[in-house]
Amino acid sequence: MFSIDRSSPIALFKQIEAALRQQIAQRVLPGGTRLPSIRQLATQLAVSTNTVVMAYDRLVAAGVIDTHGTAGFFVCTASDASRAIPDEVALEAGQEQEPVWLSQQVNDQRPGVLLASSGALPPTWLQDALPAAAVQRGLARSAAGMASRCPPQGLAELREQIALLLRGIGIAADASHILTTFGGTHAIDLICRTFLQPGDTVLVEDPGYFLMFGRLRQDGVRLVPIKRRPDGLDLDELEAACRAHRPRLLFVQTALHNPTGWSSSAANLHKVLIMAQQYGFLIAEDDVHGHFQQGHSTRLASLSGLDGVIYYSSLCKALSPALRMGYLAAAPALLKLLMRTKIHAIMTLPALNEYVLLEVLKAGNLRKHLERLQRKIMVARNASTRHLSAAGVLFEQPGDAGIFLWGSMPAGLDVDLLVQDAYRNKILLMRGAAFSANDTPDQHIRFNVAFSQHPRVSAYLEERLRAVAGARSSLARASGAASIVKPEH
Repeated sequence: MFSIDRSSPIALFKQIEAALRQQIAQRVLPGGTRLPSIRQLATQLAVSTNTVVMAYDRLVAAGVIDTHGTAGFFVCTASDASRAIPDEVALEAGQEQEPVWLSQQVNDQRPGVLLASSGALPPTWLQDALPAAAVQRGLARSAAGMASRCPPQGLAELREQIALLLRGIGIAADASHILTTFGGTHAIDLICRTFLQPGDTVLVEDPGYFLMFGRLRQDGVRLVPIKRRPDGLDLDELEAACRAHRPRLLFVQTALHNPTGWSSSAANLHKVLIMAQQYGFLIAEDDVHGHFQQGHSTRLASLSGLDGVIYYSSLCKALSPALRMGYLAAAPALLKLLMRTKIHAIMTLPALNEYVLLEVLKAGNLRKHLERLQRKIMVARNASTRHLSAAGVLFEQPGDAGIFLWGSMPAGLDVDLLVQDAYRNKILLMRGAAFSANDTPDQHIRFNVAFSQHPRVSAYLEERLRAVAGARSSLARASGAASIVKPEH
């Protein structure tokens, strides 16, 4: 059938796997062919049955061969292969720029598509943040190894390390105030499941975190948008909404707001807390992007001492999307309710994730990593602002830090059609209306500074915006550009 080289440094099972793959690819073994049994092949090659098992297991996992029960192993046919590695779920026409579609595009990372409006950093920026050796060292912390279980609240030692992070930004918390999560999105889900019921009113920022709006509507709650200004929430709108609707909960991002990059002033946050106490609503404070801020910013969790405030953050964006670790901080009475919800939903997080994060935090490398990341982001902000401004994007009130720029398109340009045209040109842009709870028309686009410094983005926008600035009748000269101009009324 084939031979193996015992003097080769390549493991025997990998040689068997490679040889079978080659014969299948060359159709020496066409689809539907029955392979030798494990014992037969082991005898032919004079190897252990376990070596053949390992090779066959890898080929089954890759969808190259399949097992038909006691009948043995067979080479997959074309139809088998398509079932083994399914195509991506196709979204229906008209779903472009819908929040879930946008999130899928960012995480699918399609080849050739420049994620100019992504909410994440390029993988190359994070590759050195979590050394592979940290995984082994983290696992070694547990005597049970891969059989380790994790307490639903999270490992006590890890929670203490997270509490140290919080105390470093002025939030008085200890391990008893902390609950580990899979990230910020999981934290939002736990808060919704725990404290909201159909018919409740929830206050949200406008613009705000686009995925959260759909999540809240799933619970049958009423969303009341509050305008977000550079220094925080519009306090007049907030008070009017409190009087009219008696809200149950407010979701707010106080530091490096997504999508604008703005941070709230201490004065604004003091007034928000006063209203929360006056009208009796809970506050969920999102600090997912706070790790990207140089220096300190005032947080509601710090001002309130976690009284009536549920604080949550994540290390997915700043440290490792593969690890997917985040955390909540709340007063013990609220935390107990959240933990019950976590147990009902997922029981607990993987112990491996928590041990690895514990290893990273105890090694003391996170602070230096974040400082390096903040410097890179600032360089990218300056470059992106310069290139995009030269292309015609307007930045009326840019934020001071973080990965987002909130740029405005010139009047007369149809932003919805622009983002569709950009995607056809393999540039993912997100329109401002996607960040509105009511899908209100908006001339803004969210730019990720790490990707938007790429010359492709500014070159594309410069061509399109130059066409809009010129005579409308001349737009046909630019391929596809004519469709991005708003029609005359």
